[in-house]
Amino acid sequence: MGTKYLIDSNAAIEFLGGKLPPTASNWLQKMMEQELHHLSVINQIELLGFDASNEEMQILEDFVNSSIVLPLSDGVVQKTIELRKQFKIKLPVAIIAATALAYHLTLITRNTADFKNISGLTCINAHEK
Repeated sequence: MGTKYLIDSNAAIEFLGGKLPPTASNWLQKMMEQELHHLSVINQIELLGFDASNEEMQILEDFVNSSIVLPLSDGVVQKTIELRKQFKIKLPVAIIAATALAYHLTLITRNTADFKNISGLTCINAHEK
């Protein structure tokens, strides 16, 4: 089985909004068709917490429903605490990074700078794929 991915909210929004380069969009679409994508519960909250039109909300809900949403397990919580102490990063960033680390996932994000110092975390800039 190939690499599995955690999709950050910003990458999902750019993908769903057609703002990724065609090669990146095609790659992400194929990866999703193979069910290799996951979301952190924080990504679910961020995506479904938008003030969006009914049509936009349906697209977001369909995307979330087609994803495997990973919970705040004890392992994720403990890793989040470690990351917050070590890097003084924002809570959502720490939860997303901890989820990717705990589940051995590669993170797809637009904000690679938020995650650059976290050891063991592999990030892909959605625009550069």
